[in-house]
Order: sequence, then structure tokens, then C-alpha cells
Amino acid sequence: MNARVIRFPTRPSRLALRLEWFATERSVLLAIWALYFALRVLVLLIDVAPTSDAQWYVLRAASLASGHGYLDNAGAPTAFWPPGWPIALSLAFAQFGASQVTLGLFNLAFSLLIGATTLALGRRLFGSEGAARATLLLLAVYPNAIGYIPLGLTEVFYTALLLAGCWVIVARTSRWHLVTAGLLFGFATLVKAQTLVIVPLLFAIDWLRVGNMWQRLPRLVVDGLIVMAIAGLAVLPWSVRNQAQLGHWVTVSTNGGYTLLTGNHDTATGDYTPDAPVVKGLMARPGMDEVARDAEARRLGLEWIKAHPDRFLKLIPKKLIRLWLPDGEAEWAYQGGAPSYPRFEIAYRAVRVLNQGYYVLLMLAFAAAFPAMIVRRRRDGQRWIGWWLLPYGVALYPTLICVVFSGQSRFHYPVMPFVCMAAGWLVIAALGRLSERPNHRAGPRPTLH
Repeated sequence: MNARVIRFPTRPSRLALRLEWFATERSVLLAIWALYFALRVLVLLIDVAPTSDAQWYVLRAASLASGHGYLDNAGAPTAFWPPGWPIALSLAFAQFGASQVTLGLFNLAFSLLIGATTLALGRRLFGSEGAARATLLLLAVYPNAIGYIPLGLTEVFYTALLLAGCWVIVARTSRWHLVTAGLLFGFATLVKAQTLVIVPLLFAIDWLRVGNMWQRLPRLVVDGLIVMAIAGLAVLPWSVRNQAQLGHWVTVSTNGGYTLLTGNHDTATGDYTPDAPVVKGLMARPGMDEVARDAEARRLGLEWIKAHPDRFLKLIPKKLIRLWLPDGEAEWAYQGGAPSYPRFEIAYRAVRVLNQGYYVLLMLAFAAAFPAMIVRRRRDGQRWIGWWLLPYGVALYPTLICVVFSGQSRFHYPVMPFVCMAAGWLVIAALGRLSERPNHRAGPRPTLH
């Protein structure tokens, strides 16, 4: 008589049960959100006055809120630096008063939007609730992301716009969503003029990620053109304003030439160096307005590149190092604007060091997730190209820009939520693989004969 053998399924390992709890328990997600929110509220208790770029933006926002317009320090209309962040901040200042408290709470609100869109994109790009929650947790405790909340810089606001624009395109279900995406990317362009570079990249990934590529291409080209056109319309009123008030067509801002020149001159080091003699000499020239100075800076920068192609190429590695190697630059703002810095300098520096170590781990995980995902998708019989490539495309965007202009670590701030998405997926995938290993201590699987 033959006996029928029934094999019972293997009992889940303790790690597998914990991973399931992490990915499904509502209280876990609430705890992550509580940590995310608490750390950002806590940093708002630090008194830090705007300095350097932040001071310029805050003063422009206060001027707009009081009805005086977008003026330079001499009280004349200007197009120096993109106006999107001061315009947005001025709405809060007009409603609640121009103060550090208003600034901090405004940034806090947009940091919550960053968290929400990071969580939503993490779910969408990697198809895992556990990975999405790990992403939010990694971002929640990232010191440099927290440190920007009280500062008057563009990074928090811009990152929220970039993430929201990407989410709308990735999750779109109709062409009306393209209008929303165009408005988001248009206003983001008013904050950072190079933003529209990301739009073709998004649609390129969408085109390559599934089959029927050539049949889908015309529709995707039209969709991309709609987003670009709406974004252009969002920027147009500012361009018209510049023509009316300055007498010149300035699309967004008059600092592109300066940025090019600071990264390409005889004493350039790859970093953003506005104190270089060539830049100071240009700023000191009499009888030139900002538009003319920016145009001259662009001319000087391009001429230097043409005259020194070998030196330009040698600067590229230095620019990339300046962009991607250091992190924790938020500390500079506290060093210059926080009265508490001299008393607690050791604490500030310790956080900077811890942040640098944490950043290195995130970037290593970001790099390792790329081949790991390709192997996983090929093993599962999936097309290797997918929305999961978006974080790497977003990282490529500032990389290409800094090759031509200059590098500084502040430019990679908007990429870091995307870095956390890939790192979060890798952590959960690695733990999941570890949880599948047979538990030899538990003995063989039980069988019934």
C-alpha cells in the first residue's frame, strides 16, 4: 500500500514575521510619521537668521508681501536669481507676517508634502509597502534633510514641487493630469531654471518600460509636449514682466551666466566660487545692469571653455566630487546665522560627521540597488527597464548640469528622497531574502505519512 506524503508549509521565520508586521501594521506607519514630524518640529526651536542666499530670498519675499515688487537691494526691479521661492514665501508672509516662525512653518508644511509624495512614489516605483515605509523612515532620520527646515533656502520647497510633478506623471490616468504636472514643473522652473530637463527623462522611462514602444511613442511625445507647453505658460508671465520692467527678455533669471563663469575660469576648483577675481571684477564694472553683467559672465565662461578644453575636462571630476562626495551643508547656515552655534559647536560638528556617515551608507545602498534590481527583474521574467529607474534619472539631472556649470553639495538635496527610495527597497529586499533562508535549528519540516 502506497502512503501519501503531505508536506506542511515551512513555518515563517521570526524575521519574516517582523517584516510582515513592519509592512502591514498601521501603527508602524503612524510611528514613522510621528518621528518624521517630531524631528522637523524640534529643529524649528533653533534660532537661525537667514544669511547669504537665504537672506536675499527672504528679503525679496518680504518686499513682495508688502507690495513693493521684486526689487534688488538698491530698490530697482530685478530678475536676479529665480523668483519662484520668494513669490511662494511672500504669500505666507502676506497672510501671517514676515517672520522666522512663518518661514519655518511654511517649510514644515512642504516637508510633510515631501514625506507623503516620497511614500507614494516608493510604493509605485518599487511595488512594495515595506520598501515605501523603509524609504520614509530613512528620510525621516536624515539629518541634512531635517536641518533645512528653518532655513530660507529653496531646497525644501523645490524638492516638494519636483516630487509632486514626478508623482502626477507616474500615476496619471488622464491628460488632465498632464496640466497639473505642467503647472508643477512650470513653477519648479521658476525656482530652479533647469527643471524642465527632467520632463523628457520621465517620458523616456515611460516609453521604454513596457512593450508596444513604437505604437505608444506618438502619444507619449504629445503628452510630453503638453507638459512642456503648460510649464512654459506658467513661466511666461514672469518673462513678460521682465521685458516690461527691465527692457530685456529674461526668461527666468539673470544668474545663469554667473553660475557658468564661477565654474569655468582660470582659478576654478570645480566648486561654486563667487569670490573668484574674475567674478569680482565683473561685478565691479560700472555702468552695467544685471542683465548685461550676466550676459558678459556667460560670454566669459563660454570663451574660457573654448580656449581651455583640456582644463575644462580636468575640472569635471572635481565638479562631480563637489556635487556628490560631501553632505551636511545645512550646518554652514547655522554656523553663520545661529547664535547658539559658538556654545554648541561640538554638537553641531558631531551631527555633521554623523550625517556624512549616514549619507555614505545611503549612497552605497543607492548604487547597490541598481544591479540588484536588474537581477531581480530578470530573474522574475520582467522587463528590466521600469519606473524604478526614476531615482537614477533624477540623480543624472544635476550631474549633467554640474559638468557644465559648477558643483556644490546643496544641488543634490532634491535627489535624496529618490536615493532613499532605492535604498529602502534594497534594505527590505535584502532582509526578505535573509528571512527565506532555512532555519536549521528548527529541524526538518514536519511530514504526515
